[in-house]
Amino acid sequence: MDWLLDPFEVSFVRQALWASVLVSLVCAMAGTWVVLRGMAFMGDAMSHGMLPGVALAALLGGSPVVGGLVAAVAMAAGVTVLGRSRRVSQDTAIGLLFAGMLALGVIVVSRSDSFAVDLTGFLFGDVLAVRDRELVQLAVALAVAALVSLLGHRMFVALAFDPRKASTLGMRPRLAHALLLGLVTLAIVASFHVVGTLLVFGLLIAPPAAMALWARRIPMIMLGAALLGVLAAVSGLLVSWHLGTAAGATIAAVAVSLFFVSALASKLRGSKLGGSRLWAAR
Repeated sequence: MDWLLDPFEVSFVRQALWASVLVSLVCAMAGTWVVLRGMAFMGDAMSHGMLPGVALAALLGGSPVVGGLVAAVAMAAGVTVLGRSRRVSQDTAIGLLFAGMLALGVIVVSRSDSFAVDLTGFLFGDVLAVRDRELVQLAVALAVAALVSLLGHRMFVALAFDPRKASTLGMRPRLAHALLLGLVTLAIVASFHVVGTLLVFGLLIAPPAAMALWARRIPMIMLGAALLGVLAAVSGLLVSWHLGTAAGATIAAVAVSLFFVSALASKLRGSKLGGSRLWAAR
């Protein structure tokens, strides 16, 4: 059992574990709605669209979290505005803003003498360097995400399954969409320092997608996604410690692997049930 417990006797690994667990919980709440609404491309674009804000904040000596938040909000607002045009589809709007924000971010980063280090940290994060202040920020983000998820649950359900009926019932789908974008933005901004923007997408999408293959009720999907995210965090840190791999990337890789295991198990279960029904019919 030493191989299982020894890594977490080191203080910075314990810090990384707490941070990863908090990120997993936040991403489970936001990611469930991203999966149910088919907003994966939007989530990916927003995670990359933070680059100019983070890069500009780093260049000016400001907070990367604040810079990322401003850029993500600008990205979400841009998608909302362009998506209202009948001539421009939402996918097109997301693609245009994604490319534009990413290009702008690389231009800003290239003005920094240490752009290679800054860009690596932005893309892949540094979970082993999380400090107490960042743990507090993640805890606050989790509390806000829980509150938004609780208060907006009925609106989110109506928006996910029938936006027109939601409007008829007075559920205010535009407000629900704005709140949902805010929830996704919160999850991405809170998580990018831990696993980076290229990898936060794995924690945001993989656990809810894996759980959606088994559960039908939304609270169960969220709960299962949270548990799978925590499992990915613990397993990823253990693998990273013993094999010497990048911690954030390993956590995200484990999360994605859990999805494929879940998909395979679901397919095998479906085949077995189908065979049983066929045998019973005979």
